[in-house]
Amino acid sequence: MPKEIVLDIETQNSFADVGKYDPTLLKVSLVGVYVSATDTYLSFLEHELSQMWPLLESADRIIGYNIIGFDFPVLNQYYAGDLGKFASLDIMYEIEKKIGFRVKLDDVAQATLGVGKSGHGLQAIEFFRRGEIDKLRDYCLMDVKITKEVYEAGLRERTVKYKDRAGNLVSVPVDFELKNEGRKAVNLTMPF
Repeated sequence: MPKEIVLDIETQNSFADVGKYDPTLLKVSLVGVYVSATDTYLSFLEHELSQMWPLLESADRIIGYNIIGFDFPVLNQYYAGDLGKFASLDIMYEIEKKIGFRVKLDDVAQATLGVGKSGHGLQAIEFFRRGEIDKLRDYCLMDVKITKEVYEAGLRERTVKYKDRAGNLVSVPVDFELKNEGRKAVNLTMPF
């Protein structure tokens, strides 16, 4: 069984706060992960990220929703290596390749699973700013759980769904199988 990590991050600030769309200007508040090898959900605050790197480095693949365009650029500010070199599956990117545009996780989750997200990212920023870390953790780990379930549904059914602008259910064929692309399970990108 492959060692996979499902990952989602929350940030301390927004693009409106930094004045432009640039994920490298954002700071992590919390990262939530699901670790398939132990069937556990974990979370890491900004000052705890060093505890998370070994999990990512030993994973066969990191899975998320918009991790290539958002999560990895934000996290790379904290990591001495390059998360972009890790084997990964970006579910949003895979859907976008098939249909030509981006679809929100909430839309895919509702159409594929019948459940949606519990809130939105700006709400998570407010939780952080108010010091409501338990609410922030719950919100982030719910996103991780939904992402995991969308991934598992796509793996099992070889399709995910969303509703188009007319409200029609659209199936998108996907291939989420882990491919052996010559990458090692341990991604030793750390410079020591």
